[in-house]
Amino acid sequence: MEFQPLLPYFASLLSAIIVGVIAYVFFKTHTDNEEGRRRFLIHKDAQGKILPLRLQAYERVTLFLERIDPNSLLIRIKPTSGNLDTYENALIGSIEKEFEHNLTQQIYLSTESWNVVKTTKNATIQLIRQTAMNEKVETSSKLREMVLNHFMDQLTPSQKALVYIRKEVSELY
Repeated sequence: MEFQPLLPYFASLLSAIIVGVIAYVFFKTHTDNEEGRRRFLIHKDAQGKILPLRLQAYERVTLFLERIDPNSLLIRIKPTSGNLDTYENALIGSIEKEFEHNLTQQIYLSTESWNVVKTTKNATIQLIRQTAMNEKVETSSKLREMVLNHFMDQLTPSQKALVYIRKEVSELY
């Protein structure tokens, strides 16, 4: 069998395959670029709508951190009696209530930020409990005094958390 008469057919077939491969690569690249462009535009549109919600969530969390800061918490919630346990429960109850009120904000915060908020809440509650268990603390007034004195020369957990939140918000822009 002779291949001479088939050679023009193979040459035509080879050139058709090359043109087909080039066309496939071109259209594949084009459709991938278009898909990427569409995704970018959708993401950009979503960012325009979500960014204000995220900023609002950070504002709410900032307010929460300010409200549970021992310096403001102890001034805002005054003891109604000298009973230490009642005052301790009122302080912790206020912190828990504030936290529950702002629980939905975690949707818009990063996981790290939300963990910082939870850690701050728990650290503040733990500080109040530990101070209340101190033998020198017998009344609600003494509890207030001891907690406030504890943070005279150092940052409160809320202040540390606010530094982290500010840094993260500055990265949103």
